[in-house]
Amino acid sequence: MRVTILGHNSALPAFGRHPTSQAVTVYGEVLLIDCGEGTQIQMQRYGVKWKNVQHLFISHMHGDHYFGLPGLINSMSLMGRTAPLYLHAPKELKPILDAILAAANTTLNYPFFFNELPENGGMLADTPSYTVKCFPVSHGITCFGFLITTKTRGRRILPDKCKEYDIPTDGFELLKQGHDYLLPDGNIVKNEWVTEEGPAPKKYAYCADTLYTEDYLEHINGVDAIYHESTYLEQDADKAAARHHSTAAQAAQLAAKAGAGLLLLGHFSSKYKDLDEFGKEAMAHFANVIVSEEGVAYDI
Repeated sequence: MRVTILGHNSALPAFGRHPTSQAVTVYGEVLLIDCGEGTQIQMQRYGVKWKNVQHLFISHMHGDHYFGLPGLINSMSLMGRTAPLYLHAPKELKPILDAILAAANTTLNYPFFFNELPENGGMLADTPSYTVKCFPVSHGITCFGFLITTKTRGRRILPDKCKEYDIPTDGFELLKQGHDYLLPDGNIVKNEWVTEEGPAPKKYAYCADTLYTEDYLEHINGVDAIYHESTYLEQDADKAAARHHSTAAQAAQLAAKAGAGLLLLGHFSSKYKDLDEFGKEAMAHFANVIVSEEGVAYDI
């Protein structure tokens, strides 16, 4: 799993930073989370291919999280997309998209499916490679976080060991499933001789715009990484509370309580040019902190 930050600023673009969007790559498929203004330009800039996007998730109805969506879905059609696209978003977004497409007499050239986010959270996507769930956060309007969990692909093949036993590649699938291999001469190759434990499932939590709250802690306990909004520094904690946002320190406190492996900070207010202080304040509460950077891909 890899997370590429396309935009990590809050409402206003500033200092070369863009509104919220990120691409989560799981086994080659891209999951796009939020789609702020300029997302498709950032995708081009950082090599995120729209052809690999099948599911797109919008956390809430503030414009810096979805204003880039109409342009992106239209561009996909202009570029000849034929694969289905699944949009998971608040119900209020559908009539807006319908009106935009109708006003331009636009018909998308690919199947487009709108999935309304369930009020109390729940499963959004369940594929052979991953699952995506949503959970409510606290932001003054209906807003959701997302939990992406990879699925194991079985045991890891050791090609050199398989070669020693003359096991052809068409036998690898059974080995991945944990079976022994029967050679033509009747001898049995034990699975543990030619495989090893595969990678454990990974969990990544995207905590969208929210006040500091432990209400959704149960959904993110033990995750490998959290992206948590950190709009303000502690000196502006009163503004964070009034505007339903978090500080970097609060994001770190939540990551510590969740037992997360890594905390990625983002959604920075445009009032701050220098972001170094965000990392300093967060690391007073949680050791493994990264102040996210646009264009950087973080392995989970």
